[in-house]
Parts: sequence; structure tokens; C-alpha cells
Amino acid sequence: MDNHDPGAHRAPPEQAGTGEQQGTTGSTAGLELLVDEHEEEVSVGGRTERHRGVYLLPNLFTTGALFAGFYAIISALRGNYEAAAIAVFVAMVFDGLDGRVARLTNTSSKFGAEYDSLADMVSFGVAPALVVFSWALDGLGKFGWSVAFIYVACAALRLARFNTRIDTADKNYFTGLASPAAAAIIASTVWACQDEGWVGAGLPYELSVIVGLLTAVVGVLMIANFPYHSFKGIDFKGRVPFVVMILVVLVFGLVTVDPPRILLLAFLVYAASGPVTRFLKWRRGV
Repeated sequence: MDNHDPGAHRAPPEQAGTGEQQGTTGSTAGLELLVDEHEEEVSVGGRTERHRGVYLLPNLFTTGALFAGFYAIISALRGNYEAAAIAVFVAMVFDGLDGRVARLTNTSSKFGAEYDSLADMVSFGVAPALVVFSWALDGLGKFGWSVAFIYVACAALRLARFNTRIDTADKNYFTGLASPAAAAIIASTVWACQDEGWVGAGLPYELSVIVGLLTAVVGVLMIANFPYHSFKGIDFKGRVPFVVMILVVLVFGLVTVDPPRILLLAFLVYAASGPVTRFLKWRRGV
């Protein structure tokens, strides 16, 4: 159909639809003028095909993670640091689900991978840095915003490196601390200190300096050449011994006793596992 023909879109009387149908078609055409349809090349049976549109389900989870990260920023700006920290953990849950849902439903795509990476930059790069800066680092002058920037820059570098190595890297290990784990350390630190009443005028200056150093160290761990277990080899569809379910229940029960401190301890141990693993390999000459 020639779009330059003035009568090209005019249906003859016997083929003309109802006003409602014509309105719907016009609305769709109007949207297509505003937003280009996404097309993506995929390999099917050794042949390259072009598919239009995006998968809804995994991208819904990615959008949820992005929203949670944005909500964390808004909460921190309003001084609600506990809600900000919890929002970062909610983003982690959504981020963990989108990839697994995509693999389980065979709906992985290049668009989804790029969207997930950008959402991670907001939720686990910018959001934790702004939350910890608003809570503790604002009063430290240049040192405060410098360490917050180091964290953000390292998160960006870590995600860029991950994207370039995604097809060749060992699936069982990450090189450098994953950005969600780094964000969890920052968020749980803010949450635990907020729980102690260390906020505003009640926040010791020395603690602010320690948190600033922790922020910088966590940022550097994201780009350091340390191996971290990815836990991607766990088969969630397979059968496991009954005792495993008992351990899962105990872990959940332990976390509910004191969520901020238990989560902080757990992710600090995970962050330390990379340098410890590298040191042990160095001692064995590996």
C-alpha cells in the first residue's frame, strides 16, 4: 500500500468497518508514528531471522527492579532510609527473577539483556550511592561525594565488563563482586545503622568516615579480579534431599530474627570470599 496515495487508507463502503474499529486502527497507527517497533535479529536453526516486539514477562520483572531502585532514591531524599534500604533488596529479588524466568520460559533476548543491565545500573549503582550519600556521606565534604562517585563508576565499569564477557565467562563464577551483592552491603549497612538510631545528628562522625571507606572498598571489589561464586549452577527444577528444605526454613527463620544485621553479615562474608579464594589459590600456586 502506497502511503503517499491520499485515498490509500480509504476503504470502500462495503469494506468499511465500524467507527470503533476505525478508531482503534487509527490509534495504533498513531502510536507507531510516535514509537518505532523493536526488531531483533535471532538465530533459528542456523538461519538469521528478524523478530518484532519484546517479551512481556521477563521485562515486567526488570521494570519492577527499576521501579524499586528509583523508589529507593526517592525514599532516601525524603529521609526514609529504612524504606530505601528495603527497596534495594526488593530490586534484588526482581533482578534475580527476570533472568531465571527468561531462561525457564525461553524468552531471553538481546533487548532484555540490555534493559536488565541499564536497570541494574540504576538499582545497584546509582541508588545505593545516593542512599548512603544522603544518609552519612553528605557531611564529609569532597571525601563523601568522591567515595560515592567511586562506587557508581565501579558499578558502571563492572556491568560493562560483564556484558562484554557474557558469552565467554565461566557461568559458575563472577569476576569481581556482583553489583546486587555490593548494593546489598550498602543497603544493609544503612538499614542496620538506622535501626540503631544513627541518623542525622545522631550519626557519629567516625562512623560516617568508616562507611565512606566501606563504600569505596565495595566499589573496588566490583572491578577487582577476584572470583565469586555465581550460584547459577543450582538446579531449581531438580529434586533435593529433604534436609535441604529444613536448612532453607532455618535460614529464613534466622533472617527474620534481625534482617538488617543478618543480611549485612551474610553479604560481608560473601564479599570477603573473593579475596580469600584468590589468596588460597595463590598459596597453592594455582
